[in-house]
Amino acid sequence: MTTQNQVTDPAPVRQPFEFAKWWDRVGILVVLLALILFMALAAPNFATTGNLLNIARSISINAIIAAGMTFVILTGGIDLSVGSIVAVSGVTSVLAAVSGVPAIAALLVGVAAGAAAGWINGALSAYLSLAPFIVTLGLMTFLRGLAYTMTEGQPIVDNTLSFRDLGNGYVAGVPAPVVVMLVVYGAAWFLLERTKYGRHVYAVGGNPEAARLAGVEVKRILTSVYVIAGALAGLAGLIFAAQVVSAQPTAGNGYELDAIAAVVLGGTALAGGKGRIIGTLIGSIILGVLSTGLILMNVQYFTQLLIKGIVIILAVAIDSLKQRSATRVVKDTAVVGATA
Repeated sequence: MTTQNQVTDPAPVRQPFEFAKWWDRVGILVVLLALILFMALAAPNFATTGNLLNIARSISINAIIAAGMTFVILTGGIDLSVGSIVAVSGVTSVLAAVSGVPAIAALLVGVAAGAAAGWINGALSAYLSLAPFIVTLGLMTFLRGLAYTMTEGQPIVDNTLSFRDLGNGYVAGVPAPVVVMLVVYGAAWFLLERTKYGRHVYAVGGNPEAARLAGVEVKRILTSVYVIAGALAGLAGLIFAAQVVSAQPTAGNGYELDAIAAVVLGGTALAGGKGRIIGTLIGSIILGVLSTGLILMNVQYFTQLLIKGIVIILAVAIDSLKQRSATRVVKDTAVVGATA
């Protein structure tokens, strides 16, 4: 028998399932491991050392672009011009190298071209308050036309390209593009996770007005993330040009969709403010494993496009589910707090 002065312990509150946390911590890794296992069983020669190195090499370009896209999406923006930046940066560097410019200088010119394109995107979006979707869509079209104009619509091939080792060389047995990718992700992780700049990027994506009131220079942050995205897309364009030892005006066509898919698959919210750069790398690996596996299974190209389209839709659906899950958890927490 209980007395009036006795206090009974409250019943334990069951914590609601949070899909967002599950996906970011476990779900995406489960998908990657399941995909690798399936491809190892279904695709001939998938698990060989040579093929795994080829997968890593093929992943590097999209992964580098996706790293820059992560910065943009974390602020709630989007960059549809990165594919065209890949083409223009590659063309710029190859033309510079062909004209006798030293390899390092030619590479810097290409990266600078990408950064300049990113600055245009950022400045128009941040300082003129234009919609990033429209700005980057317009620049995507402009830069693609510029790439065709610079090459007169034809590839410029140089079998003795001075920086060809960037795309085809090795560093201690590891493909050079993979080394560059790892360096990029290491730098991006440090920038986002260990610096004040990274905290400001998350703050702007979470609530730009609150960030402004807290002293964050929102417009500069917004401009800078597009510069980073442009520079990394330019770097990816140099790797592509080095791999094919030529300037291709069609290079990077559709790469923006692959980059966005990798970022969203990796757990970064399209609304901004939430996400991790390591998740983007895992998302890029998933797309690379899927693409290579389908090729080894002799799946027809148009069927590959169908599957890639489904993956992109699934990525957006997962983002939507994560947002709904987070909203539901907040509501459930509020209800529990009100009834406690």
